[in-house]
Amino acid sequence: MKLIAILLVIIAGMGLSVEAGLLGPLGLHVGHYWASLALFGAEAALAWLLVLFFGPRNPAPFLSAPGWQLTGGIWGPLYVLILTIATPIIGITLLMTGVLAGQVAKSLLIDHFGWFGAPRRPLNRDKIIALVFVLVALALISGGNA
Repeated sequence: MKLIAILLVIIAGMGLSVEAGLLGPLGLHVGHYWASLALFGAEAALAWLLVLFFGPRNPAPFLSAPGWQLTGGIWGPLYVLILTIATPIIGITLLMTGVLAGQVAKSLLIDHFGWFGAPRRPLNRDKIIALVFVLVALALISGGNA
């Protein structure tokens, strides 16, 4: 099961690269905000259909969630806007490597401290070395031209 989950997140990561590849040119063509709106409009429509056909019929659990848990949606539009603006400037490879570096660094902190209700998974030498490798990859891909 763990291997399947890992494969699924790799596929999702590939999807993010495709998303960036689509958003950058779209942002240059129609404007960054319109490109972001187009993406979120399509995502909202798809999410609505999923809830309509597969979601629970009682929204009470959603409505009773702590308010701070619902703030996660704030990060999506910011992320997409940054992808839209930065992709034509730095390219998809550098962009996604930078995203990965940020994700790994913050994820290590979230796991280590158990923020947001996540189970605590303490930092160790191997995790820090992995982050260093990602940062080295970022430096190599940027070629010193960041």
